[in-house]
Amino acid sequence: MVAWLTWSVDGGSLEIRTALQRVNGELTLTAPKTRRSERPVPLPAVCVDVLRRHRERQAEEREAAGEQWQETGLVFTTRRGTPIEPRNLNRHFYPIRERLGLDVRFRDLRHTCVTLLLGLGIPPHIVRDIVGHSALDVTMNIYAHADMTEKRAALGKLGDLLSDE
Repeated sequence: MVAWLTWSVDGGSLEIRTALQRVNGELTLTAPKTRRSERPVPLPAVCVDVLRRHRERQAEEREAAGEQWQETGLVFTTRRGTPIEPRNLNRHFYPIRERLGLDVRFRDLRHTCVTLLLGLGIPPHIVRDIVGHSALDVTMNIYAHADMTEKRAALGKLGDLLSDE
């Protein structure tokens, strides 16, 4: 199951209201996994700008498709408005990833975001709320990784404390 965005990107946030999953061989929009999954997610301004431009391109695709367009209200669709097959999403993502020189799977993007937020010093309870985890220990056990720089800085502070008698 994957969260699927519908257009409500106003006020600098988005609402996760649906999930896309395969039911009896068909892609079906369903309710998200948990009630906590249905939540507003604030977005950085750069994301809001990109999504607004994407909405304009989607409107052009809607017009070009004419009667073949199937209105789903989804943010990311095929050129006919239907949900994107998850395997096709990966087929489009990997060439972009390679062109950018990134070694990350699509499903790793969430992990990368959380790791970056924690690395920026964002309090873990805020990060937990952004990603919709039910408990802080989930966020910290799965996503928190101390790199060597952070370890050196922490032990440096301890060393300073111990040497400042």
